[in-house]
Amino acid sequence: MTKPFNPGTPKGCERIAYAVGFQENATYSDVYGGGGAVVGLDCHLIRPVDQPSDTLIVFMHPVGGGMYLPMVRELAKKGHHVLWANSRYRGADYALIMEKVACDLGEAICDARDRMGYTNIVLAGWSGGGSLMMWYQALAEAGQGISDTAAGDPYVVDAERLPPANAVMMLAAHVSRHRIFTEWIDPSITDEAKPEVRDRDLNLYDPDNPNQPTYTTEFLTTFADAQVARNRRITAWVREKLTRIRASENPWGEFAFTVHGTMADPRWLDPDVEPSDRQPGTCYLGDPEIVNDGPVGLARFCTLRSWLSQWSIDDARCDAIASGSRISVPVLVVGNSADDACTPSHTTRLFESVTHEKKQLHIVKGATHYYSGADGARHLAEASGVIGEFMQGL
Repeated sequence: MTKPFNPGTPKGCERIAYAVGFQENATYSDVYGGGGAVVGLDCHLIRPVDQPSDTLIVFMHPVGGGMYLPMVRELAKKGHHVLWANSRYRGADYALIMEKVACDLGEAICDARDRMGYTNIVLAGWSGGGSLMMWYQALAEAGQGISDTAAGDPYVVDAERLPPANAVMMLAAHVSRHRIFTEWIDPSITDEAKPEVRDRDLNLYDPDNPNQPTYTTEFLTTFADAQVARNRRITAWVREKLTRIRASENPWGEFAFTVHGTMADPRWLDPDVEPSDRQPGTCYLGDPEIVNDGPVGLARFCTLRSWLSQWSIDDARCDAIASGSRISVPVLVVGNSADDACTPSHTTRLFESVTHEKKQLHIVKGATHYYSGADGARHLAEASGVIGEFMQGL
């Protein structure tokens, strides 16, 4: 019998679930319910009972609901006030617009500041939330707000609704959704209309492929170039399709499509590619060959405008690498040496993207993406301890 999992609320803490609601002038609804103009953000505040604080750690992931993540509960247990704010797209990213996610994060912070009195905000970017926090902070410090989406649609967010934070933490994070997606996409699919037909010499899962681990440098270069090329072919098709829709009698129409083959990263199969402590032959979602065409792959189901905002290597804007030099506040980067999702090169690139000296890097030796396994509790304690020290120094 499987042992039941009860994430609960840490002893001595309270969990307050609430919604942040606001209206915007939307042409159409890209989330279920709300009528297009009403946005509701599902939020969980976890904090110690009878321990007031003016400092709040704010988590948000573009799509993931992480209010019961071990790290969230552990930080509250250690005495921190922690907010997990879900974006409007929780659980479904097929129509997700990153510019709207940045708006959601700003609204959650404004509510925490204006209604609950938190004056010191520390952004915590877990996994895919890392690039979101970096990009948000860069936007906030620039003080220019948002005027449109990556697809070129008007979308206005006033700068005053994007208040800057006092510090940023990137925890088990990757550099951006569009970069990691391109590192994972299967380049053996050369015709999106025939995804079952695959180029043998680029198919990592074809036993007849002459390129087998340990992969040569030449093959890895060819493979990576083909991944970028496939991303750009999809983008070209998306732009052509969107142009035709905009020229039609229904210019705000959309088009949904499926992207097959999205978990083909040589790192999963060859431990000599970016060596680390992770287990070869697996990724955070399981067997990468199964995940490659499974139902929960990145960008598996998509829409035109969302592709340009989330996944296009040349158009998506939410990028930690591009944002790092535009951030002035203290930054903490915590990586895990056995991370089976956000591999060590992402941790390194995140840290190096920040150009000021008020930054810290810590690697938790042996830790996986979710601090699972026999040593998970110890890894979690180490990471949360580093975060606590960083918070004390602010």
